[in-house]
Amino acid sequence: MTFETLAIPGENDPRWTRRDGIFVRSDEGVTKWMIGDTTTVKISSAQTDGTLGVLETSVPPGGGAIPHAHGREEETFYVLSGDFDFVNGDEIIKAGPGDLLFVPRGNRHGFTNTGDVPGRLLTFITPGGHENFWLDNGIDPEPGKAAPPLTPQDLAALTSELIRHKVTIMPDPAP
Repeated sequence: MTFETLAIPGENDPRWTRRDGIFVRSDEGVTKWMIGDTTTVKISSAQTDGTLGVLETSVPPGGGAIPHAHGREEETFYVLSGDFDFVNGDEIIKAGPGDLLFVPRGNRHGFTNTGDVPGRLLTFITPGGHENFWLDNGIDPEPGKAAPPLTPQDLAALTSELIRHKVTIMPDPAP
């Protein structure tokens, strides 16, 4: 294959040797307990000049995120393992390994692990910044223990942080 018609930069162009990619090993990142889940911030906005945050989350059976909407970022969820119900506005989407859901800002969303074992999600936050919610408010995990479940008192304590992060809680209406 030849590339004679393309403008290829000379070998002195810094793009040939630039090494600004971010590599994160499977056991790296900052891990926190939050709302009953165990979340590892794999990449933060501080590392990506604000463009991206990436979370890897282990969600226990019945756990997940209360429906909510973001005021300044989009989220993309990729199911690594497990079975999940995702709230997308006023619908429920059943998802499993390999499924992906993109949620634009302002869209009501949430998720629940509907399986019998912990499920795992990768969450991509664009622009980055919301991953700081976990870094600033999460609990350092205790080896050999599970994350404590979310209580109404925990949620009340997070109110000012939710407002600061422009997150609006939008739970299912009472029956």
